[in-house]
Amino acid sequence: MRGKVALVTGAAKRLGRAVALALAEEGVHVIVHYGTSAADAERTAGEIRRRRRKAWTIRADLADPSQAQGLIPEAAKAAGPITYLVNSASIFAASRLTSFTPEELERHVRVNAMAPLLLARAFAAQRRDALAAASGTGAVVNLLDARIADYDREHAAYHLSKRLLYALTKMLALEFAPLVRVNAVAPGLILPPPGQDEAYLRKRIGTNPLRRFGTAAGIADAVLFLLRSDFVTGQVLYVDGGRHLRGCVYG
Repeated sequence: MRGKVALVTGAAKRLGRAVALALAEEGVHVIVHYGTSAADAERTAGEIRRRRRKAWTIRADLADPSQAQGLIPEAAKAAGPITYLVNSASIFAASRLTSFTPEELERHVRVNAMAPLLLARAFAAQRRDALAAASGTGAVVNLLDARIADYDREHAAYHLSKRLLYALTKMLALEFAPLVRVNAVAPGLILPPPGQDEAYLRKRIGTNPLRRFGTAAGIADAVLFLLRSDFVTGQVLYVDGGRHLRGCVYG
């Protein structure tokens, strides 16, 4: 992986940041995408540079399809051919199936599913370019959610958008083979929501068979595994303590 370039969306904070720093530890140069967290993005980039890797920060509103579609060309212009794409950015707002508005659902789909699709399309087009082809097969990893196996009724619009991204992961793996591999990681109980602390996680350890919560580093390790595994595509790696084994909505 050393010397390759990765684009990580939502890399300013939380899981995206953990993935970006893990890539830098492996010798990968990283494009740090952010939406509104400019200061956090610069801090992530600074930590990458302290690891003697190159880092660039690029802003894009992924709710705007034109900005999502233009992110890969802009990143490639700054950093050269991109070998890895990690779609980590997402929104996570409370909503119920019985009451969310069309606008709430549309926004979640735009950010959590349509933006990764547009990015993956642009990424695959770049990999087909003669110059980029010299750097070998590309890889995409999408960040899902372990709750797609059952049902998150308190975040219904979010849940539907992640289910759509799950389906897209499988479809993209078929459409973009053999030049691009597409996989996903489905985190379980890893980080508390913004504004919550570790007590939030401790109260919910009974939701998985291992009865504990995971770490952002564990998610980053799973992403690295899928980026390295050149004979794996179309797979979802659940990092959830076994929570998905209890799913009952989708069989």
